[in-house]
Amino acid sequence: MKSIHWFRRDLRINDNPAFNEACKSGEVLPIVLIDPNLWPTWGAPKQAYLIGSLSKLNESLNGNLVIKHGSAVDVIPAIAKQFSINSVHYAADFSEHGIHRDTSIKNELESLSIEFIATGSGYAVAPGRVTKDDGTFYKVYSPFYKTWVKHGWRAPVKSPKEFPKFIGIESSDGLPARPDVNGVYIPPAGELAALERWKWFKKNALADYSDNRNRPDLDGTSKLSTALKWGEIHPRTLLADLNDSPGHETYRKEIAWREFYADILFNRQDTVEGYYNPLYAQMKYDTGKEAEQNFEAWKKGETGYPFVDAGMRQLLAEGWIHNRVRMVVASFLVKDLHLEWQLGARHFMQWLLDGDFASNSHGWQWTAGCGTDASPYYRVFNPIGQGVKFDPTGEYIRKYIPELRHITDVAVHEPWKVLGGLDHGYPSPIVDHAMERLEALDRLAKLPKAIK
Repeated sequence: MKSIHWFRRDLRINDNPAFNEACKSGEVLPIVLIDPNLWPTWGAPKQAYLIGSLSKLNESLNGNLVIKHGSAVDVIPAIAKQFSINSVHYAADFSEHGIHRDTSIKNELESLSIEFIATGSGYAVAPGRVTKDDGTFYKVYSPFYKTWVKHGWRAPVKSPKEFPKFIGIESSDGLPARPDVNGVYIPPAGELAALERWKWFKKNALADYSDNRNRPDLDGTSKLSTALKWGEIHPRTLLADLNDSPGHETYRKEIAWREFYADILFNRQDTVEGYYNPLYAQMKYDTGKEAEQNFEAWKKGETGYPFVDAGMRQLLAEGWIHNRVRMVVASFLVKDLHLEWQLGARHFMQWLLDGDFASNSHGWQWTAGCGTDASPYYRVFNPIGQGVKFDPTGEYIRKYIPELRHITDVAVHEPWKVLGGLDHGYPSPIVDHAMERLEALDRLAKLPKAIK
């Protein structure tokens, strides 16, 4: 018997039930597809990271990973036919695009008498599994979390004791050339790097996670969002190591947020770019030349608000932003600059190595107040107060904004108040936060009243 394992967002060997199932068949063709229609849209940093991850996966497979360039609906049936494959194995995809693609491939393979078998997914609990008693999906996180925990998840599965015979390597198109990332820091990629980071985090930061997770000046988070995005590690692997202590419980809840947003998007596929609460599409948003200039300043980290700008510069430098800072920069775009959340979400997806449509779009909508949050639009993050609270010494700001490194204490959060604070080229604030907060609340008050 011959099978294909189609690696997608499961770029690992351990705790990969779909790969295990393929290995039971006898001979296995392990394949990854690079779609020439999608690859150019991902940007150099994401391409570089993925090339690194695929290189590590290939090493794990002793050099037998088959890389094919082309559309999945064309390549998978063709290569299955070429090698007389009996079954194709994969981890389920719950995106609208993925569902349609997989349905087309399934129909084509069935016409060739080839099985198309989904085993597992990238989640501890697959989207659509956690429901209310009436079968509908949860729209609020807290009850979702309680039911998610009650539902539970399977234990991690071990990798095969020995690999089967691998086939098909002679047909590989090879990896694309690694692009120039123009100085962007690309972290170590691959399954082993993810497992090492998890090991370090468990030993050094997990116990204090509930206290330190909001501090971008500390190495207090797991930084595994990119590994989870590409399936270099599975959330089951993380959950299996957690107990009920405060730090562990808080981390478990963060994993559940990722699964909650995946469940929301599965049930509301329109919310990748559409408003979860359509009422907010009627909000007055700024347009025109000044709005465009403000948006560019936000993207470059030149708003004059150090905590915001440090976050945006971190994004450009590393393809990642600390989660607390993501909320602050998102609030600033929507509430202070009065721009639609989709603009920021698209910019994030362009740069984030961990860019995931469910987490990104619904994280943005949560902050914008038009999403699943019980506290709607009137929450406005203070970009100065947030910085003082979560970057108390200003170390995070000074790391990413060299123009402010001459300010050595908490005063770095308001450099315009420091004698010579703006002497090294850092800009004055482009808006007055206090005034824009009132403007945001006024626009909210003018919306038609509706039950969220």
